[in-house]
Amino acid sequence: MTRATAIADKPGRPSAKDVARLAGVSTATVSRFLNSPAQVDAETQALVRDAVLKLRYVPHGAARALRSARSHMVGAVVPSFDYALYARTTSAMQAVLDARGYSMVLAEHHYELASEVRITEQLIRRGVDAFVFVGLDHDPALFALLESYGRPYVLTWGVDPMRRHPSIGFDNRAATFEMTRHLLGLGHQRFGLLSAPTAGNDRATERGAGMRAALAQAGLALDERCVRHGPIDLGAATAMMKSLLALPKALRPTAVIGTNDVFAVGAMLACRAEGVRIPEDVSIAGCDNTDLGATQTPALTSIRTPIVEIGRAAAEQVVARLEGEPHLAFQLLGFELVSRGSTAAPPRR
Repeated sequence: MTRATAIADKPGRPSAKDVARLAGVSTATVSRFLNSPAQVDAETQALVRDAVLKLRYVPHGAARALRSARSHMVGAVVPSFDYALYARTTSAMQAVLDARGYSMVLAEHHYELASEVRITEQLIRRGVDAFVFVGLDHDPALFALLESYGRPYVLTWGVDPMRRHPSIGFDNRAATFEMTRHLLGLGHQRFGLLSAPTAGNDRATERGAGMRAALAQAGLALDERCVRHGPIDLGAATAMMKSLLALPKALRPTAVIGTNDVFAVGAMLACRAEGVRIPEDVSIAGCDNTDLGATQTPALTSIRTPIVEIGRAAAEQVVARLEGEPHLAFQLLGFELVSRGSTAAPPRR
């Protein structure tokens, strides 16, 4: 039996003294962490936070308030404010929440899952009633925290295949699988991939996997020398594509897929700068079907994803759960391939 289990199995609710004992600090330090965390160093914060989560400790006198008081605030914790699509999703959420008498609190974690746990804990302590998160990959401590405080939540931009966590989204793997099949149908055999880093980002992971699966089905493989990862930024995407164009001609891809439209448009900018014709020399495709891609020349072939629908459905679900109303815990939404001028048959060898 572990020390944490022994304490948790004691009769009654765990106390601050139990947290202090498990964390190896004083009860005064636990009190400072709970009331003024900025006064506690990062290493000690981590020790106390881990003990709180393991023991499911709620401060005396606050437990009932934390579980029953209603602030009518919903927290939307997103990976980044820089990515415009998250803004569109949260804007759709806000419209639904406002109509139902709720407010939205917005926070970002910069693709750091440990930070996501810390931020969520801070929002809980400030009375946030429910949460919406992006993606399916999260620190297990996040779910333990939400369960401990009885906070409903929904994951977005994907649907949990194990049905462990309420979720609303679309099949990211199937989206790029279909796009790759489209390009294969045009005759392409040499592919490139521009993607966000996959750590803490299941959307990027799944979209890359969809491309590889379609190629494997066709008896092909994605050459890892034609794969680039970088931040979701036009400048970074342009540099990534330029490095692909610098590859030996026999290796250079004739079709490049960006896991979102930012990467794809950055690729188009690189081609223009290098005098590479689109789609005569190289086909470029994206994902999410944003105005950024649709207004390019030629217009970008992309996957229309349910960006706004996800936000509306997520807001409707958390409000329904808070109000005790019927709801669908799992919602798989559709996507659509939009073929435009940026893709065509590969150049003749």
